[in-house]
Amino acid sequence: SLRTLVFERDKDVCVFIVLCRLCTMNVFRFVGDISHLIAIIVLLVKIWRSRSCAGISGKTQVLYAIVFTTRYLDLFTNFVSYYNTAMKVFFIVGTCTTLVLIFWKFRTTYDFENDAFRAEVLVIPAAGLAVLVNHEFSVLEILWTFSIYLESVAIMPQLFMITKTGEAETITSHYLFALGSYRALYIVNWVWRYYTEGFYDIIAIVAGCVQTLLYSDFLYLYITKVIKGKKLQLPA
Repeated sequence: SLRTLVFERDKDVCVFIVLCRLCTMNVFRFVGDISHLIAIIVLLVKIWRSRSCAGISGKTQVLYAIVFTTRYLDLFTNFVSYYNTAMKVFFIVGTCTTLVLIFWKFRTTYDFENDAFRAEVLVIPAAGLAVLVNHEFSVLEILWTFSIYLESVAIMPQLFMITKTGEAETITSHYLFALGSYRALYIVNWVWRYYTEGFYDIIAIVAGCVQTLLYSDFLYLYITKVIKGKKLQLPA
C-alpha cells in the first residue's frame, strides 16, 4: 500500500542519516561511546543474572544518574542527531534502571556498610565550581558544567568500596575497565578534534584527565591481573 511504501522510505532515510552521522564522527568518540554503552549493559546483566548487587556502589550509580540527568536536559531543547538522542536516552534510562535494581529489586543484597563514601563531598564542590568556572552563566550551561565536574569523580565511591572489601568480582572489573576506556578514548577524541577542527573544551579536557587519573591504578591492575585470570585487589 501507499502507506507502507511511505513508511519504508522514511525508515530508509532515517537509517541513511544515522549512517552519515556515524561516518562523520571520529572513531575515538564512537568507540568511546560504545565502551560506555557496554559498561552499563555489563553492569545491568551482572546484577540481573546474579540476582545480586553485591560489590556495586549504589552511591556511584546515584552520582551517575545526577550526571546524566543534568547534562542531557537539552534533550528537550536541542536535537543533534538520532544517534546522539538515542545515546542520551539510553544513559539516563540504563542508569535509572540500575538504581531500581540496587535500591528496590535486589535491595537485600546491597552492601550498605561498605558503600560508605560520603558523596556530598563530591557533589557540593562540583556544584560550587560549576557556578564559578563555566563557559556561560546560564542554567543549562552551569548544569552541564556541573555534570562534567561530577562525572570526573563519580567513580570514587565504587573504588573506595573495592578498597574496603579488598577485591572486585571479575564482571565488576570488566564494568570499570569499560568505563575507564570510555574516558581515555574521549581524551584522544579531544586531541583529535583539536588537530582536525581546531576545537577544544578546556573544562571537558581537564575533567577527563582527572577522571582518567583516578582510573589509572585500576587499569594497571586490570591489565596485569584480571586479564591473566586473577582476582583484582586494590591497595588499601
